[in-house]
Amino acid sequence: MHLLGTTDRPLRVAIIGSGPAGFFAAEPLLKSHLHCTVDMFDRLPVPFGLVRGGVAPDHPKIRGAIRTFEKLADNPRFAFLGNVTVGRDVSLDEMRHFYDAIVLATGAEADRPMNVTGEDMPGCHAAFSFVGWYNAHPDFSDCTFDLSQETAVIVGAGNVALDVARILLTPADHLRHTDIAQHALDALAESRVREVHIVARRGPAQVKFSLADLKEMGAIPGCTPVVLEEDIALEDASAKEIDTPDLQRIMQVFGEYAAARPAPAPRGLFFRFLLSPHSVQGEGRVQSAVFEKNRLAGPPFRQSAEGTGDLVLMPCGLLFRSIGYHGVPIPGLPFSEQEGILPNTLGRVEYGGRPMPGVYAAGWIKRGPSGQIGTNKPDGHETAKALLADAASLPPCPEPDPQALRALLCSRGVRAVSFDDWRRIDAAEKARGAAAGKPRERFSRVEEMLAVIC
Repeated sequence: MHLLGTTDRPLRVAIIGSGPAGFFAAEPLLKSHLHCTVDMFDRLPVPFGLVRGGVAPDHPKIRGAIRTFEKLADNPRFAFLGNVTVGRDVSLDEMRHFYDAIVLATGAEADRPMNVTGEDMPGCHAAFSFVGWYNAHPDFSDCTFDLSQETAVIVGAGNVALDVARILLTPADHLRHTDIAQHALDALAESRVREVHIVARRGPAQVKFSLADLKEMGAIPGCTPVVLEEDIALEDASAKEIDTPDLQRIMQVFGEYAAARPAPAPRGLFFRFLLSPHSVQGEGRVQSAVFEKNRLAGPPFRQSAEGTGDLVLMPCGLLFRSIGYHGVPIPGLPFSEQEGILPNTLGRVEYGGRPMPGVYAAGWIKRGPSGQIGTNKPDGHETAKALLADAASLPPCPEPDPQALRALLCSRGVRAVSFDDWRRIDAAEKARGAAAGKPRERFSRVEEMLAVIC
């Protein structure tokens, strides 16, 4: 019997999820001294995960990571199998019959609820559904947002909150030549949203905005960012948390917004701090949000928000929760409900504190929904390093034939989409976009994607 990782018997790895975490985990495997093959699966016919479906259309440079992923996909030992849902089209147990190791890179597919009364009423949305909608993600193509409302509230202090606010407040003409979904562009052109309030549970020293994204909010045409000077006055503990140049500059930007006295603008962006959601109110739909005023307690870097009992009513017609994501359980694997991750050490998935042979995790399902695209590189490399270190002790899969799983999927009527198929979809989207003066016009439905290649 040949050892795993030779040309005669390659180490066969399946990566479930084709976002940054999956590709960054694949990179060291394909560059290893061991002979590895990588089959990457995605439930959609298109790859790249949040790089495709989560980046704002006015931030095209962030999608530059796709070029790196495309180079990896050119490796003859790499294969993409899109339009395959693991757990529906093929079970995880069946996958283990065909692969020596499986890497779960499924991300965090659920949003965190606010857990307040009224948040399920019409007009209250998860921020990621809005992001998916304007990016033509098939899961959200049928979403509707009542943009006839004049005031929107976004609960959260991360870059997704800024993205949602920026798209709501940017004049549609300034988005017309981006790759924003046409259905979203048409709706935004008729939008009556004029005020957006970004509400943070803690203070300005604890926001998770990137400096570049925060500065960009001051450049939205026809929009004035508003910060109250008293809201950015820091107590001693928070002042000690301003310990990096970026945080110092973020506070300077808030100070510049607070000090500015610009002429009245047709749109306004309001930053609000030390407020926690208490309830959502309205007759049949959102009409206002109630927040509880907070104070910070605890030592620097470990401060928590404590409610004061004082309530603030904020009229609004739209409310977006942007307070984080949460992983979802994967049938047959352990799951930490509290953290929303697969329990693991260095990427080795654990059951009862012991590693499960041949099962690994990367990205948000491994560490939780934190960091940016680049954060997934060291994370994915760490998981791949653990997998490669384990290679000699992994039990070989019973069926290493690379065509065996494809035959099984075909017998079940599943049309697995290859990377060459994806390139045809990609070319079709770019052609659609060129006709409209845009970089691309994405297909928003799976059947449209499959129609290009079938």
